Amino acid sequence: MSNFLLYYFMIIMFMFGCIVFISTRKHLLCTLLSLEFMVLMLFMLLFFMLNFMNYEGYFSMFFLTFCVCEGVLGLSILVSMIRTHGNDYFQSFSILQC
Repeated sequence: MSNFLLYYFMIIMFMFGCIVFISTRKHLLCTLLSLEFMVLMLFMLLFFMLNFMNYEGYFSMFFLTFCVCEGVLGLSILVSMIRTHGNDYFQSFSILQC
């Protein structure tokens, strides 16, 4: 019974991450942090579900590898935007400059 409560708690935390991702539109860094929080919740949920069904954890390692690549790509885009524009505000970006 406590495992199901833990699953519901992780799903609720994932939903809160989705709400934060939708509501933060000012900074790129805040949106990237909310995306990483959502990925972390998905990883924990996947890991516990694989343990519950007695599967091996190799798939979770593949998932974690792709998540790290996604995080590095987001940070590299953030650094390049800060170098070109000077800040990470979405209001300072223009589609004509990209």
